[in-house]
Amino acid sequence: MNSYAVFLRGINVAGINIKMAHLREALTSRPFSGVKTLLASGNVVLASGLDPAGVKAEFEACLRETFGYDAWVVVLAAPRVAELVAACPYPADDAATHTYLTLASDPDVLAELYEAGRALDGTELTRLGPEALAWLAPAGGTLDSPFSKLSARPKYKAATTTRNLRTMIKVRDAALP
Repeated sequence: MNSYAVFLRGINVAGINIKMAHLREALTSRPFSGVKTLLASGNVVLASGLDPAGVKAEFEACLRETFGYDAWVVVLAAPRVAELVAACPYPADDAATHTYLTLASDPDVLAELYEAGRALDGTELTRLGPEALAWLAPAGGTLDSPFSKLSARPKYKAATTTRNLRTMIKVRDAALP
């Protein structure tokens, strides 16, 4: 069994409301064990004998069949979450800025987003690997930041999701045995 972190896109926003208890219950019929949800923003840790692509396929099918919405998730092995958190060059807690990691299920989409983000004035971002990049936003102004607006474009919706570094730390701690 492998330990995974699953990050849902668009849950509990824009009319897609799923209680975490209902999500855990729905996932019991799938080839997962030890399912835990973290926060209400769509973070799940679980164990499975499937590979990451199999976890993604099963998880998305469960969401579509049970909750009736076009779901997209990013699946990372627990050790990879730990590596990404460790590789992040920005602080988890800072009074002036917030650190975010944008995660992707498609490396090509993330590469395109990274290149577009590098062209934005005043945007600080770092590529952490083929599935993640880290970026800074001013405290209190995340949604208005140029990179946040760029990453929210519909063309990135099916392949990316973003988490605060503090959330990633909590997921790392819950996912590692």
